[in-house]
Amino acid sequence: MIEARQGTTGRALLFDIDGTLADTDPLHLKAFNQVLGPHGHVFDHARFSRELQGFANVAIGERFLPHEAPERRALILDEKEEVFRTLVAGQIAPLPGLMALLDQADGAGIPMVAVTNAPRLNAELLLSGLGITHRFKALVIGAELPHGKPHPLPYQEGLHFVGARPETSVAFEDSRTGVQSATAAGIPTIGIRTSLSHADLVASGAVASASAFDDPQLLAHLASAMTW
Repeated sequence: MIEARQGTTGRALLFDIDGTLADTDPLHLKAFNQVLGPHGHVFDHARFSRELQGFANVAIGERFLPHEAPERRALILDEKEEVFRTLVAGQIAPLPGLMALLDQADGAGIPMVAVTNAPRLNAELLLSGLGITHRFKALVIGAELPHGKPHPLPYQEGLHFVGARPETSVAFEDSRTGVQSATAAGIPTIGIRTSLSHADLVASGAVASASAFDDPQLLAHLASAMTW
């Protein structure tokens, strides 16, 4: 766990990692096809976004490897994560506007939390690769909790770590399960359109959507929600 610091403003920015801080979903799709293809499952972008994106590996294993023992499912999906980490090495780039937003939040004393269903190794690799590990006061891993996304617990934990209130915070998510998790925790959530459309994100509960962190609509929404 990245060291947590108690917030004093009641506000926080909470970020998913994959597909939100960096557009890594195409590499996840490639890794899933490489590992699950021999088991009879082939995914295009649309199927990936419906059935894989944002889900924890335990749930993916139960759905797509039902005839395997749980231990075997875990090994297969661990292999997928190893393939992903190999593919993503040296290719981690932030979404446009991310660094400027992190600078602005730091300058305003607003704590930031990363909340993900990804395995810890993946999360730490991506944060390190982006050079932003130190920016986050907590890193919440869904698989290390009794419930991952779409349950609200991961985001509730993120709020708890920094002493923030949901109604005065903002979350950023790119998946249906992530938006559902954050909104179920009571956090106004902006959908990031790396994989899903505005309509898909809003249907899942997002209050707005944006193409990236330099999107004028995102910046306008933050200006109204936050006192920088």
